[in-house]
Amino acid sequence: MFFDTHAHYDDEAFDADRAELLPALHEAGVELIVDPGCDEESSRRALALAEEYPFVYAAVGFHPEELKSYTGSLETIRALAAHEKCVAIGEIGLDYYWDDSRKDEQKALFRAQLELALELDKPVIVHDRDAHGDCLEIVSDYPGLRGVFHCYSGSAETARELIKRGWYLGFDGPVTYKNNRRAAEVLAVCPPERLLLETDSPYLSPVPMRGRRNDSRNLRYVADKIGELLGRSGNEIAALAAENGRRLFGIG
Repeated sequence: MFFDTHAHYDDEAFDADRAELLPALHEAGVELIVDPGCDEESSRRALALAEEYPFVYAAVGFHPEELKSYTGSLETIRALAAHEKCVAIGEIGLDYYWDDSRKDEQKALFRAQLELALELDKPVIVHDRDAHGDCLEIVSDYPGLRGVFHCYSGSAETARELIKRGWYLGFDGPVTYKNNRRAAEVLAVCPPERLLLETDSPYLSPVPMRGRRNDSRNLRYVADKIGELLGRSGNEIAALAAENGRRLFGIG
């Protein structure tokens, strides 16, 4: 029933119980998961999980916070992207929250990976934190791209522009936070066929699980909140988002 389009099960937070947790998630109704890489090493780990679990897929790429580990070549990412369980290039993008001193380098890496995705005809998973204007400007230069703005945190106005260009928006635990009025504004302009459900596990746990390690079983809280805001049931939202995810990532 649920498709978690963004969860980092390769993260060390799951080292102690990953082998027990992933089958339990599937048994609990999580039908599909995409695990995005953040650098070469985590991209390899994500693909290893995808090889082990039929319901797990992977994305590969360099997260902007991992700029320090980028050697100037994407040849390894290109090779990893050829794997049959790799469905996207990601997690890629811009992050000015943690470090805004290397903006030009972040932009160059972002553009290089967008161009790789176009070359390989794969969607992208975009990380955009405190860089909404630059992210919109850059992706607008590549009209042939398709993908999702993960954990969307921009304005409704920017959301409209992205949607016009064919992008999907990912919604996570912050949708459930009490003071997150922006999420309601964005959902009001986001066509149902363009929304995806994510957890960003092990991060961003929704209410009432906030403060605990996140996992894909908590998608139901995100779906229920979105359903409440849109006047639909959580089950409807989950089914719709799963269909959207399959369409974007070419699964099934």
